[in-house]
Amino acid sequence: MNAVITVVGKDKVGIMAGVCVELHKLNVNILDISQTVLHNDIFTMNMLVDISKANVEYDKIVDSLSACGENLGVSIRIQREEIFDAMHKI
Repeated sequence: MNAVITVVGKDKVGIMAGVCVELHKLNVNILDISQTVLHNDIFTMNMLVDISKANVEYDKIVDSLSACGENLGVSIRIQREEIFDAMHKI
């Protein structure tokens, strides 16, 4: 099962590393990643991840990423891919 992760916040060193370390702890595999720093140092990152072999339940992944975001000073959100797809169908 895949999920989409979005990260947004003020750019600073270590955001990508912090998120990747947290995903490693959860045994979540990164399938695709894109990151950009927009005007005024706004960091944005989108990830497609495989959560099928995670070592915790989905709710724990949500909580862990939320806590990681608080520690990094960014907002981290995760949505299951099928919910993301359903929300964006025309």
